[in-house]
Amino acid sequence: MRAITVSAPARLHLGFVDLNGSLGRKYGSIGLAVDQPATTLTVRPAPEFRASGAEAERAEKALRRFAGLFAADNTYEVDVQSAIPAHAGLGSGTQLALAIGAAVLKLSGNEASASMLGEVVERGARSAIGITAFERGGFIVDGGRGTSGHPPPTVVRLDFPADWRAILVLDPRDIGVHGEKETAAFRALPEFPDALAGHLCRLTLMRLLPGIVEKDIDCFGAALSEIQTIVGNHFSAAQGGAPWSSPAVGHMVRRLGEAGATGLGQSSWGPTGFAFVDNEAAAHRLYSSLVEEAKATGLDLKIVQGRNSGAVIGPA
Repeated sequence: MRAITVSAPARLHLGFVDLNGSLGRKYGSIGLAVDQPATTLTVRPAPEFRASGAEAERAEKALRRFAGLFAADNTYEVDVQSAIPAHAGLGSGTQLALAIGAAVLKLSGNEASASMLGEVVERGARSAIGITAFERGGFIVDGGRGTSGHPPPTVVRLDFPADWRAILVLDPRDIGVHGEKETAAFRALPEFPDALAGHLCRLTLMRLLPGIVEKDIDCFGAALSEIQTIVGNHFSAAQGGAPWSSPAVGHMVRRLGEAGATGLGQSSWGPTGFAFVDNEAAAHRLYSSLVEEAKATGLDLKIVQGRNSGAVIGPA
């Protein structure tokens, strides 16, 4: 093979189930792979390491790292045709790194799991949502970070209802907390109450997941909105005293809720917000009614659906 192209899906991080950690595992993430945006790139052998297109600097760094570990005698170039927006709460860094790692493995004839690739570039420190989204897509719950030092195990992976849609609220002017600031923000969070962690677990097991299996969006949405409210309030101290990193996004998500959407919240540190509806027609109706208002405040709306398959990897 002379070149490998990989298309990797964005993901929504929908909240945590245990920020207390007294049982020996901490965080426990909830997430969903979505069909767009996506990172698409091509890796091929080259006389020297080169990167072009979106996120070129990050892409070349990952390319050198993976080549050094799995193909030490080879050099490659990567062309990033499209990239998930960086630091928007959509998992851009994880998907870029995993896509490059998977391509290098294919070209060098080696094999490794997405979890192992994630560890190489220090992904999956708190959440396995991006790793499992890359591998299998779907709706995901992981079991939290234990003492092994490896990414959390995926404990639930469900196909997301094909008819349901999410409306994303994007703020291209803002970026979420990331890197060392993210690490510091987690350290500074107050202790999360044990009883509240138990309530989040109960909401997840007894309302959120059954809502998906039974395709009951009201059950799913009510649980997700409550999870987001609890987790968002806990993180508000690190976001200027509000559960939304972008106040404009928070306002628009609430407007979507008033118009009939459910399952309202912010993905990861934001600024991207989301709201769910049970069919394509409802999504377009809400989009049409609010898109001009969103644009007037500098926001973008995007209709997406759950992606029940992982990254696409093949010859260019």
